[in-house]
Amino acid sequence: MIAADTSTWIAFLEGTSGQDSQLLQRALADRQLLMIPVVLTELLSDPALSSGVAETLSEIPMIEIEPGYWQRAGALRAKLLSKRRKARLGDALIAQTCLDRGVPLLTRDKDFRAFAEAARLHLVL
Repeated sequence: MIAADTSTWIAFLEGTSGQDSQLLQRALADRQLLMIPVVLTELLSDPALSSGVAETLSEIPMIEIEPGYWQRAGALRAKLLSKRRKARLGDALIAQTCLDRGVPLLTRDKDFRAFAEAARLHLVL
């Protein structure tokens, strides 16, 4: 199983080529993809997103939030900020979701490297 960050989803939906888009396509076809709640929220926030795409995205199995998630995500973000690393709130929530489930994150966003270094988030870049 794998999860994809918003950056990869946007590239995929726009038809932008790249290894991440190909891996996302393969994971979708093989039903080896999980949706991160924050990523779904970001994608559905696009007013230009068609209702058909929105419906399809909503059908992908969602990673469930575990008890204590918000506290762990806050602690993770604080850890990075204390090291003067970039740690946007959305990225911290996405990273913590994958860490809790032990799911690799497919992304083209290099900001996630800080989470990989600090918390051993498995990235597929």
